[in-house]
Amino acid sequence: MGLELKKTVVLVGMMGAGKTAVGRALAARLGVPFLDSDAEIEKAANMSIAEIFARDGEPFFREKEARVIARLLESERGILSTGGGAYLAEGNRAMISDLGVAVWLDADIDLLWSRVKHKDTRPLLRTANPRGTLEQIYAARVPVYALADLPVKTEAGCSIEQTADRVVDALKTRPDVLKEV
Repeated sequence: MGLELKKTVVLVGMMGAGKTAVGRALAARLGVPFLDSDAEIEKAANMSIAEIFARDGEPFFREKEARVIARLLESERGILSTGGGAYLAEGNRAMISDLGVAVWLDADIDLLWSRVKHKDTRPLLRTANPRGTLEQIYAARVPVYALADLPVKTEAGCSIEQTADRVVDALKTRPDVLKEV
């Protein structure tokens, strides 16, 4: 018995939650394309997210991000990984729920910190106290992520494949999104 994806699955959540890694595993498992809004933005701008933030500011980046997400949702059915801030915009949330399904990869602060503390690719964490900044971002964003269609807990002892299994199980509760064939 196979699985047929009916709508694009949009992975939302904090930086370090595993959206890209789990998204790739999920796409491979379901035999659909993996799409990454940040990678698409970088390709279109020919610069990194951090460079776009530095040169043009966050509002400019968020505008481009919304356009890219709209294009990806309308063009191809697959697994879409979004940047951590993408789901905060009400317009993006509405568009994602209309054209796809939002899956929140819910990771706790300790797990997130363990994954992002050694990376310098996170423009929002370029502060004097990056852990404190991460905690502030987390506190502000979790209530918005909780609006996602399907929450899926990600935990430290869980492999990428196990987390992908949890996402598939959650998606199976939505036959309009994932159908057994």
